[in-house]
Amino acid sequence: MHDLTEKEQDMTTTTHRIVVLGAGYTGLLAAVRLARRTRKTNVHITLVNPSARFTERLRMHQIAAGQKLAHHDIPTILDGTGIRFVQGFATAIDPAARHVYVDGFGDITYDDMIYALGSSTDTSVVPGVADHAWTLNDPRRAHDFARRVAACRTVTVCGGGLTGIEAAAEIAESHPGVRVTLVSSGELGAMMGTSARAYLNTVLDRLGIVREIGQRVTEVTADSVVLADGRRIATDLTLWTSGVRVSPLAAESGIETDERGLIVVGPTLKSLSHPTIRAIGDAAAIRQPWGRIHGTCQSGLPSATYAADALATELRGKTVRPFRFGYFHQPVSLGRRAAVIQFTRADDTPGRFHLTGWAARTYKELVSSSPVPAMKATKRVPVDVQLSKGGAATRALIRQG
Repeated sequence: MHDLTEKEQDMTTTTHRIVVLGAGYTGLLAAVRLARRTRKTNVHITLVNPSARFTERLRMHQIAAGQKLAHHDIPTILDGTGIRFVQGFATAIDPAARHVYVDGFGDITYDDMIYALGSSTDTSVVPGVADHAWTLNDPRRAHDFARRVAACRTVTVCGGGLTGIEAAAEIAESHPGVRVTLVSSGELGAMMGTSARAYLNTVLDRLGIVREIGQRVTEVTADSVVLADGRRIATDLTLWTSGVRVSPLAAESGIETDERGLIVVGPTLKSLSHPTIRAIGDAAAIRQPWGRIHGTCQSGLPSATYAADALATELRGKTVRPFRFGYFHQPVSLGRRAAVIQFTRADDTPGRFHLTGWAARTYKELVSSSPVPAMKATKRVPVDVQLSKGGAATRALIRQG
């Protein structure tokens, strides 16, 4: 249990206390942005995260293929912001008393909270996945997976979403002697236009990736993946990338959530049941005029900067306008030598244009590498991370606000 110093005890009665739970892309950016926006006010920010290392989730497939990435230390990123970093797991929230309990640290009192506990791969639905499949949830496990890939002959990637496609391509390119099979219940690149989807499949062909399309996995064993039609795919390693789940903390704490455990929020991302809590990124059930936003870094980062700005605006006694967001692109890496970028409409349906070749590789690398520099730059000046506010599709929200 952590005992507050006399200075900290005095601070709790004289400052506005803000707790940010989670230091992924959204939580870390929100904390740094908020510190910048409130630097001349009597605000104290605490950032809580289980690890002191920042995980680049956009690059986990590269780790799984055996590539080494730069190390990013959260306290170093926070240096100069005045933010207190607490390393530990948040295990309980009392939203009525405004307390959060952090394992190994103790209770932290807050006046406002930004809830940014992101998602992870769901291993609970299909039998055998939790026991026999690997995921990209933890960089340490991804490193272990990479060491095993180098010594095996077959790898099966389950899940035909962007994560599964990127992982299969990265592994096949880095380990040309390994037979990589990609299993998907739906068409690969279904969210892309016809030309972009054709290019995607051309690259997968070139990499020698075997595809099992329209197939549902019913079981994973130590050495096979069982399909709904009864066939077994023999495999040395299984990588599971299908389905997501969020932390149960919000639901267990009595905060209103939807059927998936995401916090139900209003137009300014405040919890409908507990308005002192704002939820962002994968943790929030955010709706726009066309429907619910799905969790991506593309939508998460704007929700983080919005939440920080909105909270700072409220603390100054000013009116906050509703959150507006529109999708702009679907960038997909296909190993280190290929990529495809599908530009989209605000509702994430494919637009007319896409990029391939050198331009797409450069574009994708810029997207993947930009969050950490943006966080560091935000300590000096607020950085715009939003590519689209949805245009005419979300303009009505301004009038509603």
